[in-house]
Amino acid sequence: MHIPTPTTVRYTPNGDNKTQVTIEPCYPGYGITIGNALRRVLLSSLPGAAVSAVKINGIQHEYDTVAHMQEDVVEIMMNLKKLRMTVHGDEPLVLELNAKGEKEVTAGDIKKNSQVEIANTDLVIATLTDKKAELSMEITVKKGVGYEPVEERVVDKKDIGTLQIDSIFSPVVNVGFNVEHVRVGQRTDYEKIVLDVTTDGSMSAEQAVTAAVGIIQEQFTAIASTEPEVKEKKKRRSSKASAEAAEAEATEEKPAETKE
Repeated sequence: MHIPTPTTVRYTPNGDNKTQVTIEPCYPGYGITIGNALRRVLLSSLPGAAVSAVKINGIQHEYDTVAHMQEDVVEIMMNLKKLRMTVHGDEPLVLELNAKGEKEVTAGDIKKNSQVEIANTDLVIATLTDKKAELSMEITVKKGVGYEPVEERVVDKKDIGTLQIDSIFSPVVNVGFNVEHVRVGQRTDYEKIVLDVTTDGSMSAEQAVTAAVGIIQEQFTAIASTEPEVKEKKKRRSSKASAEAAEAEATEEKPAETKE
């Protein structure tokens, strides 16, 4: 028996990096199964890029202060955590930011790099409050999957002044879905999946869904192509049961005694 597969996938942009994704028709009962799988992979398993560390000129630790700057160092680190980008290449990269004078310093002030595309260039990183103010920093970015806290990293403790930042790599911010019934021929129990996907701007919803489907497909392909391991179950009898069986067998073989 052939189980029908979806024939239509529609992407409807709703602004602010939000897209409605419609998948139909799905075989009865498959809507929740497919929707759940896509949602989990979209939120947890797509590769992305994020800031992992920053080195600010004149700063030794996160509790230092920068002259003529509205934010403290912790606030700057929190702002850098929101920086979203696409990185071409697998190795970590160092971006430079240099600013002078009274102004808002944004992600757009970061020196251009051919291997990095910043999605939210209007992100405010710091606010300089004096004409004599200066801010210089080196921002380390890298690729990864999911969430990477500082505690899980192996870092060089001799690199004084480099502040480690928790990294959120996922390019998908939020995913919700619902399942609706649709008619296929005379049947009204087929299903339609409606996904609401919000990305961080570094990846489109179509790219995200396509990548998620590829990951799921890869997992099932691996399962299908793996040689099954067949283990024979051996019947085990307890020592007591074995002894009782041996005794019963001996009794049966022993000739019956006759009385004269």
